[in-house]
This record gives sequence, C-alpha cells and structure tokens, in this order.
Amino acid sequence: MQIETTPELVRSVYTKLEKNITNYRKTVNRALTLSEKILAGHLDEEYLEKILDGDTNYVFLQPDRVALQDVTGQMVMLQFMQSGMKSIALPTTVHCDHLIQARTEGKSDTKLAIYENNEVYNFLESAASKYGAGFWKPGAGIIHQVVLENYAFPGGLMIGTDSHTPNAGGLGMLAVGVGGVDAAETMAGLHWELLYPKRIGVYLTGKMNGWTSAKDIILYVAGELSVSGGTNSIIEYFGPGVESISCTGKATITNMGAEVGATCSIFPYDKRMELYLRSTGRSKIAELANEYKEFLIPDKEVEQDPEQYFDRIIRIDLSELEPYVVGPHTPDLARPISKLADDVKSNNYLDEISVALIGSCTNSSYEDMSRASGLAEQAKSKGVKAKIPFLVTPGSEQIRSTIERDGQIDSLKSIGATVLANACGPCIGQWHRPELKQGQQNTIVTSFNRNFPGRNDGKRETMNFIASPEIVTAFALGGSLSFNPIEDHLVSDDGIEFKLEPPKIAPDVPENGFLISNDVYIAPSESPDSIKVVIDPNSERLQKLEPFEEWNGQDFENLTVMIKAKGKCTTDHISPAGPWLRLRGHLDKLSDNLLLGAVNAFNNEIGNAKNRISKNIENCAQIARQYKKDNLPWVIIGDNNYGEGSSREHAAMTPRFLGCVAVITKSFARIHETNLKKQGLLALTFANPMDYEKILEDDKISLKGLSNFSEKKPIQCIIERMDGSSEHIILNHSYNKSQIEWFKAGSAMNVLSNKKHN
Repeated sequence: MQIETTPELVRSVYTKLEKNITNYRKTVNRALTLSEKILAGHLDEEYLEKILDGDTNYVFLQPDRVALQDVTGQMVMLQFMQSGMKSIALPTTVHCDHLIQARTEGKSDTKLAIYENNEVYNFLESAASKYGAGFWKPGAGIIHQVVLENYAFPGGLMIGTDSHTPNAGGLGMLAVGVGGVDAAETMAGLHWELLYPKRIGVYLTGKMNGWTSAKDIILYVAGELSVSGGTNSIIEYFGPGVESISCTGKATITNMGAEVGATCSIFPYDKRMELYLRSTGRSKIAELANEYKEFLIPDKEVEQDPEQYFDRIIRIDLSELEPYVVGPHTPDLARPISKLADDVKSNNYLDEISVALIGSCTNSSYEDMSRASGLAEQAKSKGVKAKIPFLVTPGSEQIRSTIERDGQIDSLKSIGATVLANACGPCIGQWHRPELKQGQQNTIVTSFNRNFPGRNDGKRETMNFIASPEIVTAFALGGSLSFNPIEDHLVSDDGIEFKLEPPKIAPDVPENGFLISNDVYIAPSESPDSIKVVIDPNSERLQKLEPFEEWNGQDFENLTVMIKAKGKCTTDHISPAGPWLRLRGHLDKLSDNLLLGAVNAFNNEIGNAKNRISKNIENCAQIARQYKKDNLPWVIIGDNNYGEGSSREHAAMTPRFLGCVAVITKSFARIHETNLKKQGLLALTFANPMDYEKILEDDKISLKGLSNFSEKKPIQCIIERMDGSSEHIILNHSYNKSQIEWFKAGSAMNVLSNKKHN
C-alpha cells in the first residue's frame, strides 16, 4: 500500500474531478461551489445524474485516505480485525497523539507516556504494520498537523476518526470527522456513506490588521452559528479576503468548524496554499494544483451572487473584525475583547487567570508561534514575565524543532513558558493539575478548539475561555480576563507603564524551510504475514470485540428510562476522556464511565439516576450493569444537539454494550447520530420537541411497529405511566435502507462481517 500522497495519486484524483464535475454540471445546469465540485469528484457515478440538494439524500463517496489517532484508532483496528479483512484498501495512517499526558514538560512526559501506554502503542504499531497502515510514533505530533504537513492536498477527500479532521480544509481538502465503523468500513474497501450536506458560505472581504488573526474569524462564526448551526453543512469560505489568510491560518478556521457541528469546512486553492505545499516538500503537487486550479475554486458566478448557491451567507469585513474571546464552557459564547471585561463583571466570572495555554493542532503554526514570540520579546525588553503558568504545545516535531532553531521557543521561555509534548495534552483532557484542590473554581485561557466543562483538565469547575495565541499570550502577561492588551497597560521592571504593540506580521513559513523530523514514522511491513497482532485476554487496556446481538424481530416493550439528559450533553458527558482515555481499547472497562458527565433532568445530579430495581440513586454504569444482568433493555432521553463534540464512537458503543436499545432526543449532532446507527441502536427524535417534557422518571417506553421499520416512516411510541395511564407520541428518524439493515443485523460491522463470510 502506498501511504504517501504522491503526484500520481493527485493527478488521478484531479482527472476524476474534471470528468465528474463536467457531468454533474450538466445535471444541475448551474455554476458550482467548491464543496460541490469536490463532492462530485468523489461521488459514485450513479449520483452524478441526480440533483442532490435536499434534506434526506444519502450518497456514497470514495475517499482518498483515512487518518486514525491512537485513542479512537484502537477501536477502529479492533473492528477492522473483527471484519476478517486481511489488508487495508486505501492509504491510512495512525497517529499517537492523544495518550501523552501533560505533567511537567515535553520530553519527560513523552518518555513516561511510552512506558505507560506501551501495550497500546505496540498493538497499534503491529496492527498498522500487518494490515498496511503508516504509523506515526508518540512525539511525532498531533494527527491534524502531521496530515497537513504530509498528506493533505487541494481537492482531495479524506475521513478521520477525530472531529477536528476538517483541519485539512485549510489546504483545500474536504476532510470529515467520522466514527470508527465508518473508517473501518472504508479501510475494508467499502464506499463511505454521507448525508449530502447543505452549504453555508462565509464571504470574506478586507484584510486583517493589528491584533486580529485567523482565529478571530472562526470565533466570530461560532458566535453567529451556535454549536449546532452548522449541522449537516459544509462551511465554504470565499471572497477577496481569503487571500489575506495563510494556509495554516485557514486550517485554524476549518479545524474549529467542528465546534459549530459542520460536516467540514474548506477554502479555495490560492497562492498561500501553494507556498505551504512547496515549503513542505510538495512542489510537484503544487504544480498539479496550479494546472487544475479551475476545479479547486468555486465558479466565478458563486462569488458574484452567493445567495443563489448557499443555504446561508455570513459576511465578514476582516478590516473591521476585532479579536474575539469565547467561553466559558461553550465555543459559541462569543464577544469581542472590548466587551469581555464587562462580561466578566456582569456574570461574576473569576477574573484572575490560573493558566494560559497556546498551541496544539489548532494554533501552533510557524506564523502563530512567531507572532506570540514577538509579544514575548516585547515583554522581555521591559523586564516583564508571565504572571501565571504559561504552557506551549507544539503541533508536531517538525514545528517544535523548527521554532527551536529559529528562536521562538527561547523567546517564549524567556517570559516563563513551559514547552509541552507534541501531543494533544490539555486540549483533550490529558492534563495533570495537582495544584488544584477538589472543587476549586479557576479560570484558564487557551488557543485550543474546545472548551466544554471538564474538557481540558477533567474539572467541571474550571472556566475555560478561547482566544487567539496572541491574545492568550497577552493574557499570560496581564494575568486577568479583564486585561485588554489593545487598551490596557503593563508595568515594566522599572515601574513605567507601557502598552504592548500589536503583533508584527509573521511569515507563513520559515525562510530557511522546515526541519525534517527523523525516526518518527514507521512504514507498513513488506512481509505482513510474519506480523502477529496479539491481544492478551487478561489485558487491562485492550479487549477483543464480540459482535452485538442482532435484533430479535420484536417491538421494544416496557423499556426503562435510564436518564433524561438536560441541556448540553456532549460525547464528553456520555463517555468522558481524561483518565478514561487509557481504556478506549477495552469496551467492558470503559463502559464504567457511562453518562458520567450527563446532567439528569429528574434529579439534577450529574451521572446519577434512579435504579428501578433497588430504588436507590446510583451511577448510570452501575445501574446499567444490573439491568443488563437482569435482561432489562433501556433507553436514554436527550435534549437538543445530543452528542455534540468529539467523534468518539465509544459514546455509542458503551450504552449499546450495557443494554441500551434506543436514544430519543430533540435533535442529534451529526457524527453521534451516525455512530448510534452504526452500533445497532435506534436514534430517534421527538416529532414534537415538547414531548421531551412528557417523559417522567418512572415511565416505561414502548416502541411499536418495528417490523415495518422503513425510510421516512415514523416510529410509534407509547409512554406507560406508573398510575396505569398511557400516552401516544410520534418519533422521527433519518434511517435509510442500508442503515435499517445495520439495526436489524445488530451493527454495521455485523453487516460487513456477514458479507465477508458469505
């Protein structure tokens, strides 16, 4: 298997793009957006003669590659092995970035992680080697940054088992976060199924200046769209303003599109992308992109009359855009920095910042680090250091070694920064904070992408705000949320007040090129039959998967309600990360975190519910295990946008493993809804969202007419009350024929395995 993105592969993709776009243009008889072009270029031919706009059109696509990280990748490899396939059918890489915990500093943390996670790393390396995937070692960098540096290309299509896979959209690639089964099926050679997305256009004019950076664009968009406003949509950026944004700045924006629920985000090919390709050793691919450029940008009519081609338009004048800060606890609580101090006061936010953090996959580019280090140099010249701990996470070894060579690291260290490992670390909850007392409230500021309660340090009391690396660096120097570097002063070591100058324009890429990292990558074995993938049956970290039971053909009667989740219930709430990351390859042990962070509407407790057998209040996992032992199937009731956030399919697998048969909500986040379907669960929504209020703690739920389960046909639901009364409500679903087969077979993997063995 050829893992690299070769010029030959890219040319074959572009040849198909040209052919398919020509055919699809005839079908729709109009100009095309960029996202439509790339989708058309990867569609199965049968769809090229169909007008796909609408709410319920599922399509099959042929991705160019797959990317796995070490946490979700464990389950993907276990499922791929379960399928019985002998080799991976398209370029796939595994990246060890999630399991390195931030404790002290990068080198020692990476060394400790290799020791603690040796069993998992060995499993992933051997599985990758045997089945034909590339393996990036611990310390090599974060999946999204490594993909951007090595594999992404304009006009391509990739899927990845991480919600921030759309990072590659900064290089003009449609890159979509998916659940593990999607990845395993595609790796097995099946085409990838997607609900054909809507289109949101962001029209950019003007040019950023002063303190404003690419980060502020997506923070503004998040405030406009909310955490669910991009659901089942591709966000496409266009207009004269896009050329003022570096390739890595574009990646920052597309990365965080996941925070508004978007399928993915994308920018058109331009000179800034060409520069990045050439600087990262891909000049031949840049030349191909120049040759086929008309297929890598929207048609000119789109920019002239965008309302005709998009479902929604957001217009931003970059010349007028202020720096933004979002949070706490949600990425769509946005305001310009000029209004933050008032917000802090009116909402009684804790003004004193405990820690400031920059970098990670979202904002660790050469440009980002150069602008942040420029501020550090200003502070250093005045004898000023960070007032609080200041942590820096390089996105990759290539970035780390390059900014070490060029002095940015030394500049940041001069004001007190600590450089962490080239890994996700605090961004995904891998952050050891012994200095905090239990229940201690504190405020942190980051340039990361996600800030749900408990996300960064596992502590719900931590209020987490997101801003650009420049603003976070300024916060580190000022020490408080109410410090506005545009207006407020610092005090030098000789007692003189001074204002920070706006960050200087920084180069997109280093003048002397990037340092190429050695000994960070292992290619698949040329003798795969000699490789053994061993899972110790007594392992505490890995567990061989067993197929879920198929549906018995009967209606679900008298189902117990496990919990009625209230408000935001993300995948972090359903299956938390932090210390649980180490168990992502062991489904049984991981299931002990079931709904650990969910707020129960019945009692307002977190992670606890009423055991219908003992009548006691217990944690949900404990209850579920008893129900499973007693063969009592159960349901989850959810609020709006249930399952937002991460792509982790464990949030679907653990309920399924412990006996859940259906999840009924007001609405679902895209990836989680798909993951539920893939695991053989019923993902249902209230036809009338107000029916959510009708579900009481001791009710029993019956789902009727499942023998006639079919597309667009609602499910009949009977609510049985304790007093003997009942109420009939209607539940909707988005299942198509193949997805109904997943339910009947018990899971999508069961369907795949049956095909393999038949």
